[in-house]
Amino acid sequence: MLRNLLNNLRREGSLAVDNGHRTLAFVHKRSFHDAKVLSRPRSFFGVEDFVDDNNSRPYTYKKEKRPKTLNKHISFKQRTIAYMEPFSLDVFISKRFVSASLTHRMTCKQVAVAGTNSKDIKAVLYSRSDIPACLSVGRFLAERAKEADVYTCTYTPRERDKFEGKIRAVVQSLIDSGIDVKVYLD
Repeated sequence: MLRNLLNNLRREGSLAVDNGHRTLAFVHKRSFHDAKVLSRPRSFFGVEDFVDDNNSRPYTYKKEKRPKTLNKHISFKQRTIAYMEPFSLDVFISKRFVSASLTHRMTCKQVAVAGTNSKDIKAVLYSRSDIPACLSVGRFLAERAKEADVYTCTYTPRERDKFEGKIRAVVQSLIDSGIDVKVYLD
């Protein structure tokens, strides 16, 4: 076999080594010193060796996370809760100020907003982040919600928030002002 390859190389000036289904090397030769490699064999540690299962991109890129269950069942409550209870309460408390808003779930529009940074509340308060400030934010939010014809809302605390202290003061002042707040504690 080697004798046939060398004879082809001497006669035609080209060498192609075929190993099964792919060509390993192809050299076009006009003279002894004019040989150029047109395609090289696959390298042992080339990009082809570092491609993931889908052969879409090398391992150096971040792979996307695949969900554990592809067809996860979504309950009737999860599908319809945004229509049954369309308004949600969002409370944000930092060291400097307190803000709360009522948001429509389907359109993601804020219906009513109140915070201690606004001019009408800022002038009245002694401190912008204590419990009386939270009570006044709840009262202002309730007034603005009634102007927008919103009388019910839901509140689900974030994972890091506990339903006590300042957050509870905002929700309690909303309830006292006439807004029906449904609190979901997990």
